Amino acid sequence: MTTEKINLLDFDRQGLRTFFAEELNEKAFRAEQVMKWIYHFGVDNFDDMNNINKVLREKLKERCEIKAPVVSAAQHSTDGTIKWAMRVGDQDVETVYIPEEDRATLCVSSQVGCALECKFCSTAQQGFNRNLKVSEIIGQVWRAAREIGLQKETGRRPITNVVMMGMGEPLLNMKNLIPALEIMLDDLGFGLSKRRVTVSTSGVVSGLDQMTGKIDVALAISLHAPNDKLRSEIMPINDRWDIQEFLASVRRYIASSNANRGRVTVEYVLLDHVNDGTEHAHELAALMKDTPCKINLIPFNPYPGSPYKKPSNSRIDRFQKALMQYEHTVTTRKTRGDDIDAACGQLVGDVIDRTKRTAVAKAAKGESIDIKAL
Repeated sequence: MTTEKINLLDFDRQGLRTFFAEELNEKAFRAEQVMKWIYHFGVDNFDDMNNINKVLREKLKERCEIKAPVVSAAQHSTDGTIKWAMRVGDQDVETVYIPEEDRATLCVSSQVGCALECKFCSTAQQGFNRNLKVSEIIGQVWRAAREIGLQKETGRRPITNVVMMGMGEPLLNMKNLIPALEIMLDDLGFGLSKRRVTVSTSGVVSGLDQMTGKIDVALAISLHAPNDKLRSEIMPINDRWDIQEFLASVRRYIASSNANRGRVTVEYVLLDHVNDGTEHAHELAALMKDTPCKINLIPFNPYPGSPYKKPSNSRIDRFQKALMQYEHTVTTRKTRGDDIDAACGQLVGDVIDRTKRTAVAKAAKGESIDIKAL
């Protein structure tokens, strides 16, 4: 009988120290040495950890592993954006690398699929399967660093920003989100500034209240409508926590946070002739008057089968100009990677479709089928 190995990517610093002390009978500083090898130098082979004694290396090889998601598909844009489908278990999640002159941002997934059923979201059409483990969340960052050329001998850190805006609702996976965030912020992990790690939520008030006072990172909220009637139509979660409950929770969080500098980022997807009228802009400004914020307008990225369209440039401009009459900071998200699948979740959806087509073709030839692939 083979004993399943312990994946060290599942531990934040405190968890790793405890594991080394209680399970390996090793001192805490050994755990910290190993953690530095994993995250500063991208090492996944214990034999490469040359300041770790041979006895401990053998013990680690026998009982532990360093196992991150692997890339199952990739798309490279001419502007440098890379979109990966990363294999977690027998499924895929999406991770996107967005390089700019002064930063390199990684968009990370927290779940396989999503349960919230937002009507305009490509990922929502795939349904929900499961939460990602700590190792599968932080492992996306680890794998991306390797893919884009982490140089082991220098310990260069090529990712400067992480946004939890990939597949899934992060605050429905609090148990694994918090340790993953701790590793991102830890000097022995990726050492990112708390202002450069952003968690986005669609309005899971219970999770946001749980985060308050527990971990300090930048917050973005997926609002997408200026009133409860419209928001409930396109975001069913609004029936559980309405806008005022959501914003009250947001204000509690930013009041306890240094990372947010007293304000929150509001994400607002513009859907043609749905939520993009000037009347919606004025309503949004009034709604947010008591919540210091930056409003980020996101023109909708169409995907196959979507009932929504991207607004015309003139409608986008009118909406932004109407908002800018007020005191809020307003930006329109710059389009990146528009020569590859644009919508979040679309690459993984394509991988799933290819898997299904392959399975059907095998069935037609009388070959065996893995039912899980369907």
